[in-house]
Amino acid sequence: MSQSRSEHILQLAKELLDDIELSRLSAEALLLKASRLARWVGSEEIQRWIGFEMGGYNGSDATSLKFMGKTGRWTKKDEGKGYWGPLAQHEAALEAENIKLRSMTTPDTGGDYGIRVMDMYQKQQLSTTNYISRLSGIKSRVLALLHNFVTNVYYEKEFDSLSESIFEKYKSDIDTLIAGHSGEILEQVPSVMSRLSEDAPESISQALTTVRRIIESFADSIFPPTDDTIKMGGNEVSLGPNRHQNRINAFVYQRVESKSRKAKIRQNLSNLYDRVSTGVHRDVTAEEARSLFLNTYLLLGEVLHIGEVKNAEQD
Repeated sequence: MSQSRSEHILQLAKELLDDIELSRLSAEALLLKASRLARWVGSEEIQRWIGFEMGGYNGSDATSLKFMGKTGRWTKKDEGKGYWGPLAQHEAALEAENIKLRSMTTPDTGGDYGIRVMDMYQKQQLSTTNYISRLSGIKSRVLALLHNFVTNVYYEKEFDSLSESIFEKYKSDIDTLIAGHSGEILEQVPSVMSRLSEDAPESISQALTTVRRIIESFADSIFPPTDDTIKMGGNEVSLGPNRHQNRINAFVYQRVESKSRKAKIRQNLSNLYDRVSTGVHRDVTAEEARSLFLNTYLLLGEVLHIGEVKNAEQD
């Protein structure tokens, strides 16, 4: 089974975290892998930064100068002096300097000449140690920045995956309930989705008109029109063919004890129905139209779940 985009990004981010934390790859290999992750998530700044880490920095690019500071590469910033080379170059130099430091031995000489030799040895040792410290600091900062980027991607996608899982399960439940009460509603959903993806005013208007019809069909399916009335909140309410909101509210009223929940559903339904019924919908943006459709879908699911809970209690 092929992975979704989110699943691929999540897996890649998890691998990279393990690679960084367990030191499984060289710095250059980490950068190549992180560059792929940055392309997948569309992080242009990180892609540019990784490019400088792989090919070397320059003094004419704002991103380059920004990350010169973030990675601790400046030695004399006001003079433009610093470690401009790529990370792989510094990593190789670091390894060479460590070998050099380990191979250093204390001079075995005496007298005035021995003092001078010892002084030179100590200065060389200090210079090598400082160089190693500087290069190690650069590498550590680069890895810390990579780790922070990958961690943010990982937890963001982990949350997205959890959210998608929760929503997909809820959507599946709603689809099952709607199919059992009013199957023709599901047949209209692809049409609404298609029109909302076009962003054109005429398509938005047609989509919202369909959403209004979905609400009306839903009312007919759960509470068919009747000449009877019902008393809700001290008012005698008609349940005729054109009283779609009244009939949905009556369905809820008969099944919910909580006054606040009944009021919330009633208000949400009223706001939705008014908005999707607004003239030619000229003032409704594509973004709001999508939100109205999603809210309608969730509201229908909540109402149907109320009916299922009530039926279960009666059984």
